[in-house]
Amino acid sequence: MLRFETLDVEKYKKQLLAFRQDSFVISFGTDRDFHPSEYLAWLQKKVSHFPNGFVLAFDQDQPVGQLELSIRKYEGKRIGYVHLFYLIAEKRGYGLGHELQQYAMRFFKKNGVSEYHLRVSPTNSRAKAFYKKNGMKLLKNECDGKVWRMRGTVE
Repeated sequence: MLRFETLDVEKYKKQLLAFRQDSFVISFGTDRDFHPSEYLAWLQKKVSHFPNGFVLAFDQDQPVGQLELSIRKYEGKRIGYVHLFYLIAEKRGYGLGHELQQYAMRFFKKNGVSEYHLRVSPTNSRAKAFYKKNGMKLLKNECDGKVWRMRGTVE
């Protein structure tokens, strides 16, 4: 069972950068567009606005995953948004993604939204399959086809 802890950006900076950089490589095949200092500044700001949405997932005392969740407007409607849904490679395929998903659903419910979105690389087959398994549907292509926007309902 995973334990979730609000991100302490300074304390876990090295881990947070490694997780986000890995997510770029998984999604796009390269980390060329990953800018560590910009990411850390953005993360610090977001954590202050959504402390319960920006969390590390621990298996015992080891950080094994990360969630970045917020609330935003999309086409005039308040929605939940998943900025990052991440598990380290060694922990994928063991049902821990379900625990991350359940945390996200609790966060969105507490914030009164009935719909959430995320973007995923069209080449990230494993992530797409996971999101579809969790009831998400393709909404549209964005960023000149570099990403898919997917939509799910909060259960």
